[in-house]
Amino acid sequence: MANQSPKTRTKANPLAHATQGFGVPLTAAPHHFVVSIPRGNTQPVQIIEDLGMHTAGDDSELLDRVVLPRPAWTEIANPVKRMFNERLKAHQLKPGQWKVGENRIDRLMGKELCVLAWAIEDLAEEKVGAALRNWLALRPEERWWLFGMTAATVGGPDDKGRGWRMALKYALGDTPQPTIREPRKADHQVTNDKIYENLPLFQS
Repeated sequence: MANQSPKTRTKANPLAHATQGFGVPLTAAPHHFVVSIPRGNTQPVQIIEDLGMHTAGDDSELLDRVVLPRPAWTEIANPVKRMFNERLKAHQLKPGQWKVGENRIDRLMGKELCVLAWAIEDLAEEKVGAALRNWLALRPEERWWLFGMTAATVGGPDDKGRGWRMALKYALGDTPQPTIREPRKADHQVTNDKIYENLPLFQS
């Protein structure tokens, strides 16, 4: 059999629908998130929620969510991209790539990324890896719930270190390693007969 042309192979595995960035639909002003990555290696990365176009007008409403130090972003960027792209491919959607400038992200994935960013925004560098692993271990639904609880009260860039933001830092980034505790030996053993002898029910 002759080899299939690239055009034929594309038709055999079509994309579910056209997207931009990480799963953002190509519709008029959809609700999504934007990761703004400056040129250079030292400037912080900003995550913004774009609420999209509303019936009241054509302008999108923006919510600044978090400003992440560049070293923290550098450590999480590739693992996050890999996880997001695995999910996009599972839904037959085009994978995304981080680039300098504005990176658009599906609204649900953006919420999940905010949870991780809030947890590590003020975390010691040596703990960022542990926070990332703990975040990856969560189900998407758990991350969405954490976003909702945090965004409702302390969801802005100036809310660092307060309420749920502080809770995320300790829950994901400051989790102690599990330890096996050895049981101690009892000082003395009391037989069942001795126990019963001291109960009023068995006393004559």
